[in-house]
Amino acid sequence: MIFLAFFLGLIIGIGFWYLRQRAFNQQLRKTLKSLPNRADEESSLPTAARLRQKMTRLHQQCQQLEGELQTQQQLLDNAPIGYLQVDEENRLIWCNWQARQLLKIHRWQPGQVRLLLELVRSFELDQLIEQTRASQHSQTQEWVFHTTEVPTESQNQRLSPRGHAAQSLTLKGSSCPLPQGQVGVFLENQQPLVELSQSCDRAFSDLTHELRTPLTSIRLVAEALQGRLQPPESRWVKQMLQESHRLIHLVEDWLEISRLEKNSSQHLNLQSLNLRELIISAWETLQPVAKQKEISLAYSGVRSLRLQADESRLTQVFLNLFDNAIKHSPPQAEVLVEAHAPENEDRVHINIIDSGEGFSEADLGHVFDRLYRGDASRQQSPRDSEALEALPAHSGSGLGLSIVQQILRAHGGAIAAQNHSETGGAWLQIALPIASFQAEDQGSQENTDTRGRGDAGTQ
Repeated sequence: MIFLAFFLGLIIGIGFWYLRQRAFNQQLRKTLKSLPNRADEESSLPTAARLRQKMTRLHQQCQQLEGELQTQQQLLDNAPIGYLQVDEENRLIWCNWQARQLLKIHRWQPGQVRLLLELVRSFELDQLIEQTRASQHSQTQEWVFHTTEVPTESQNQRLSPRGHAAQSLTLKGSSCPLPQGQVGVFLENQQPLVELSQSCDRAFSDLTHELRTPLTSIRLVAEALQGRLQPPESRWVKQMLQESHRLIHLVEDWLEISRLEKNSSQHLNLQSLNLRELIISAWETLQPVAKQKEISLAYSGVRSLRLQADESRLTQVFLNLFDNAIKHSPPQAEVLVEAHAPENEDRVHINIIDSGEGFSEADLGHVFDRLYRGDASRQQSPRDSEALEALPAHSGSGLGLSIVQQILRAHGGAIAAQNHSETGGAWLQIALPIASFQAEDQGSQENTDTRGRGDAGTQ
């Protein structure tokens, strides 16, 4: 009996071992199937040996990937631009040395996971990240980042009221969406470019200041000679006088832009104005020029809309825009002006549309750039007296639309340019904040053709 019980227990034990071994082999085969197969693998090896082979290869691959990751992080850490990465909860996962310097991140070490808001106080950066995560598209934004840090003895900077050195950097952020709600942001320091541009502007402004005196002297000499010479010499003096006037206007326009850019709000004399009356008054100033080509003004939109603005500055805006419209419109055409203030928007829109040739595709992106003139005929260099006489007395300086843009920005507004689909001419779109306006009669909007009105002066 004892012998029989021994053999029975042995058989049962062997059976259990066989079942467990079979289950183990099945699990190994499932694990092997889940792992990637390679053509050079030996299929005749036992299951356990093949699994050990694959585990060894996977371990080597993990080590290789870790080495590549460290290499990529070293490249990013030594990159000339900043890079940071946040997770789905806006926690900072990693950032390179340049990003820590730009954003003044001193309380973070690699390996830490902390909320970005605890380390960097920048609304624009947070907004860029949220927009990227929401749209799942790359975004680009430029802003001025203000920070404070404890000054060193070698620093000679203006201190903030809390005793820290206030600094401002112009940053450009380019973001990209990443898996699992993460976002990566590349940061570029635009401050050297801003300072270089400001330095060039200051140098050019100083130069224009110095040019005013000799140009005025040349103009006075030309005016003195104009009545004393006979043709053909008088034609050259006349052209000299015209060109000196043009250069003086160019100098004055550049100085005007420089003043507006430095501190535009200090150069505004705000007062209550009627928008329609301001537009009609600007057109009446150019009435003699418009009459030569029989061009009229057609105004439609709000009639009694008062605004707080600088009368001379806004008049200058409409004079520039109307002058361009008249210059490029065909004879007997009309310039359309539409002014409306939608109830669901916080801006007043003013459209100025002519029937001219419009802007070329190459010019549309540069019409507000300084000294840019798309009309090639204005850039020709005259070589003889006939060409000199053929030039207009007041050719454009290339700064008119730049001044218009600066004036509107000073008022908190903006301007855009495109071609009108119906007239084919230029379409200038002005937008100003509704907070600057006081509507007297929003419900009385109607179309008004100024050709039929005596007060418009466009007949």
